[in-house]
Amino acid sequence: MKTLVRFLALIALLASLTVAVSAQGDYAEGTEISLLQWSHFVPRYDEWFDGYAADWGEANGVGVTVDHVNFTELFSTLSAEIDAGAGHSIVEVLFSPASFIDGLHDLRDINEAAAEMYGERAGTCAAASYLPVADTWYAYTHGYVPDPGDYDIALWTDAGYPDGPKTYDDLLEGGRAIYEATGIPVGIGMSPELDSRMANRAAIWSFGGSVQDEDENVVLNSEATIAAVEYLAQLQNEAMTDEVFGWTAASNNQGLIAGELSYILNSNSAYRSLQKIDEAAAANIGFTPALEGPAGAYASSHVWQIYVIPKYVEGDELAAAKQFILDHTTNYSEATYYSELYNFPCLASTVPELDGWLEEDPWGSSPPNKFEVLKTVNDWSVHLGFPGVTNPAISQVFAESVIPNMVAQVALGELSAEDAVAAAHERVEEIFNDWRARGLVGGGDM
Repeated sequence: MKTLVRFLALIALLASLTVAVSAQGDYAEGTEISLLQWSHFVPRYDEWFDGYAADWGEANGVGVTVDHVNFTELFSTLSAEIDAGAGHSIVEVLFSPASFIDGLHDLRDINEAAAEMYGERAGTCAAASYLPVADTWYAYTHGYVPDPGDYDIALWTDAGYPDGPKTYDDLLEGGRAIYEATGIPVGIGMSPELDSRMANRAAIWSFGGSVQDEDENVVLNSEATIAAVEYLAQLQNEAMTDEVFGWTAASNNQGLIAGELSYILNSNSAYRSLQKIDEAAAANIGFTPALEGPAGAYASSHVWQIYVIPKYVEGDELAAAKQFILDHTTNYSEATYYSELYNFPCLASTVPELDGWLEEDPWGSSPPNKFEVLKTVNDWSVHLGFPGVTNPAISQVFAESVIPNMVAQVALGELSAEDAVAAAHERVEEIFNDWRARGLVGGGDM
């Protein structure tokens, strides 16, 4: 009976979603656009998107092709296409492409049009698209992905934390107790990969440290950063294994699904995968907001869905590409729904159903309000350049994995926290100075 009720509810929901693919522009015959984007962590989204893109093309008299690649290939492909002066009309990347600004169209027109139509956008989305020092909207960010804590309810309940850890002290104390009792570690990466970069930053921010200040001056070498790094090293030594030094973007997902990790910092993708494999095991996964440290509770968005249009795109191809992006935003209820609530809308008004879906997951979570914690996401989710802007230097620091490498050196006992932070600060200063000399980073007046 429960399955039947869920099925009928799903049919009703699908009937309520409409696809706005009516013709919006008058393009020359033979106009074509092509998109390059990642193979979404939720395959259902790609199935929906490819169908949507085909319908949009038919309605607008535009040929549309969509290519999907692993997310690790996006920036290298974008770089190669900009260098060649030819390639896809629209490229979707998952982190700020500020370092490519010279090869990208300024998309102020569609960013302003979207704001006029749909109102305020999430701050973390604006930060991934706009560079104040150049007054340029070098990208259009349509979605972002919350990065809550995912924890094993049974393990944390046995350790005395039935609602999971709320603070970094809880994570250390509870995670250590679980590890000592069961051999199941915490899973916070310390490797040059996506999830490690995000998790290490979250701790540093929550301890009061940051790569830069709000004026784009490098401030990494601080007592707060050193304290955060010392904490992370202690967490690794007392509640984790050496596997975190070889972490990949799939490691914490795989460990949580296998029941081999007590806590990870990730999107809902690991949970969604487990839900399809074992509903009972999925019901044992809970979510927490960002953990609180001495300076507050902060976590970066897990990724962003960011569209860019290279400068080699011109004429009707450019006009059609821009219209496609705006129309996709108009249909963001479907984007969020078919991503299984992975894609959160940058423009909240485009998905009026979101709060209701968080209260009662349309994809059948147990309990139904498992994702309700994400209603507070804008209180604690920040961007890579916080508390400054996400500029090209911040993007390069991220790409070089300066932060997780710094943390790993301390956890491995290779350097003291003071020496590791000082060395990382020096490298970050070099990166900032290079970009500042090009006029694409502010600050420098300390």
